[in-house]
Parts: sequence; structure tokens; C-alpha cells
Amino acid sequence: MSRLVWDTASERFFEQGVDRCVLYLNGADGVAWSGVESLSESSSGSEPKPYYLDGLKILNLSGFSDFEASITVLSFPKEFLPCCGISEIHNGLYASGQKKVSFGLSYRTLIGGLLNMETGHYKLHLIYNALATENQVLNLSNGKNTSGLRRTFNLTTMPASITGFKPTAHLIVDTRYADPLKIQSLENILYGTEALAATLPTTDSLITLFGS
Repeated sequence: MSRLVWDTASERFFEQGVDRCVLYLNGADGVAWSGVESLSESSSGSEPKPYYLDGLKILNLSGFSDFEASITVLSFPKEFLPCCGISEIHNGLYASGQKKVSFGLSYRTLIGGLLNMETGHYKLHLIYNALATENQVLNLSNGKNTSGLRRTFNLTTMPASITGFKPTAHLIVDTRYADPLKIQSLENILYGTEALAATLPTTDSLITLFGS
């Protein structure tokens, strides 16, 4: 046994960005999503629920949380339009106010360190059964300091079943601790190869991959 040590430089990590966002629609190949500026994660429903007996707190149980997110983009692929409730009638002709399509996402958050800003490590995030809501689009007249229109979509999810655990819509793979060969296999699935299209693996197939 040894005494605990704080602030070891080689163990001080932080997350420093988001990249390689991919959109997945049911029955379609994954599509690279360029133009993602930021992606924030949150949850709802996880507030502790206290129980009292004779005026004394006897339990403080954690609630089941639902994954939510907010994504701000400068652009999005054409394939995302049905997720916004916009359907194509004919080439170039669209109708808004249609039924929205659910989708999946994958993206990376990069991991930096105190000794090296670019450690080469990252986390892979896999999002299942998401629905997008956009509250407002503000179109401004061009001026001297015109900048690109940023659009923000709030995402809610439906948890996917996962054997042995509670359903979840958010799985995370940390390359600092995972087998590099399994990371490569997963990225071949997520991003595609010369022979295979990009797809979002099911939760159980992902568990099988990393447990094999």
C-alpha cells in the first residue's frame, strides 16, 4: 500500500473538443456531419427522491435519468431534414411541418493532458433514438459584420434496451482503457470501410464486441 498522491501530471486529463459527428437514420448509411460547433450533454429525471418515516429521512434514492443534448451547428447534411420535420416532395421542393424522424448519432470528445495537449485519446459517444427540436431560426439581413447562421437543436432520446443493465440512449467508449483493436473494429462500423457502409451498432452488439 502507498499513500495517495494528488496532482500527478501524467494523470491530469481534460476533454477539449468535439469532432467526427456522424448521423444515422434507420435503413440508411451513416452520413458525416460537418459544421458541428458544440454539443452539450445533460439529463433529466435523475433527481434524488427522498423517503421519510416519522419525520426522518430514511432513504434517498436516485431516479432513472433520460439522456438529453443540445447541438449547435453552422450546417447540417441534407439527410437531417426529415429529423427537422421537413420532407422532400420533388427534387429541391420541400414541405415543413411533417412528422419528424428519429435518428442516431456518434461523435468524439478529445482528451488532453497536462503534459501533452493532444494525448491521442478520446471518447466515442453513441446516441440512440434521438428526436430534434429547434425553437427559433433568426435570419438577419447581411451587413458589414455578417457571420454564418448558427442553429441549435435540442435532442431528447428514447433509451435502448441493453442486456444486464437499465435501458440507455448513451454509450461511451474511452480509448484510454479499451483494447485498441476493438476501437479499430468499432470505428470501421461507425465510419465505414471500402467494403462496408457506416452504421450505428446495436447496444448488445457493442457489448459483444468489447466482451469478446
